[in-house]
Amino acid sequence: MQKKHIALVSNYSWTIYRFRLNLAKHLIKLGHDVTVIAPKEEHTKYIIEAGCKFVACKVSSKSTNPIEDARLYKRLLKIYQDVKPDLVFHYTIKPIIWGGLAAKKANVKSIAVTTGLGYVFIKNNLISKIAKRLYKKALEGSLQVWFLNEHDRERFVNANIIQHSKSLVIPGEGIDLKGFEKSSQTKNEIFTFLYFGRMLWVKGLKELIDAQNILKKQTNIKFQVHLLGFLDWDNPSSISKEQILKWEEANYAKYLGSTDDIKSEIEKVHCVVLPSYSEGVPMSLMEAAALQIPIIATNIEGCNDIVVDQHNGFLCQTKNAQDLADKMEKMLLLNDQQRAKMGENGRQLLEEKFDQNIVFKFYEKAIATWV
Repeated sequence: MQKKHIALVSNYSWTIYRFRLNLAKHLIKLGHDVTVIAPKEEHTKYIIEAGCKFVACKVSSKSTNPIEDARLYKRLLKIYQDVKPDLVFHYTIKPIIWGGLAAKKANVKSIAVTTGLGYVFIKNNLISKIAKRLYKKALEGSLQVWFLNEHDRERFVNANIIQHSKSLVIPGEGIDLKGFEKSSQTKNEIFTFLYFGRMLWVKGLKELIDAQNILKKQTNIKFQVHLLGFLDWDNPSSISKEQILKWEEANYAKYLGSTDDIKSEIEKVHCVVLPSYSEGVPMSLMEAAALQIPIIATNIEGCNDIVVDQHNGFLCQTKNAQDLADKMEKMLLLNDQQRAKMGENGRQLLEEKFDQNIVFKFYEKAIATWV
């Protein structure tokens, strides 16, 4: 494969580190130059250590200020004119919209990777309507628009944002199965449900808190709920630290903060829970399944790609705390052998469909086709 200059653009360095660092390493191994364009923060050093070039670019994900958005467009336009990448991959709404428009202006080829619908499709307000129009305008200049599940693609097509022929569904971000082999980690003494991810209302954390309160009245079995992940201040759906502290004080859940050692935290628990309203293909569920942890998740596209009901976990209704509590109770009532079997089933599913090497092939083909 001929050497090319590939750029990965995101609203956080953390998301490149968390979800796409192995992709960047793979492209470098193939002989390509990789430049990451994102805000500079604590995870930037790992990106540089991996062999990537790095260009700092401030992205205010939460801002709806048109002046700030115009500045982002100008910043990205100048970066593309200076860096001159052969192909750019844009991730998340702000880079997709303003990066897409900047790439078109700079005559740089780009592909938009829509990792989830987010608040734009969950809400139905003026901001979401404007965002959809901007999506349509920006995506006109993209070579392709990638989605992580069929449902998200159809939402864009039905909203007349893109044409179906311009879209592609890839099997999530992919996971390093060798890096997520099950170990002999000792589990917590008390049965533990774990949510891990960003602390956002749209992840269903209100329903999770309500469900644990309901479950305490339904069963005498001891259990605890842990929350793991960072406080995403820039997201419109962010949960305040004060609110999380209130949950802790009321003994509803224990907040573990954030960590780069996700694997050891997952292996301590008995079940991973994700009662989200909307997802692409969640990395958290892939990591739980890879480590043979049974899962409870909402019955939505993305989640039900990873969770097969009663096979490697349970699916619950969206925004339904009672149904979530019922599924948590069902998980509690399983014996160790039944939960272990669910875990084995989850690992097998990932090996068949979601290995990162399957996803890497889509990038390799795109580079070979378009540049």
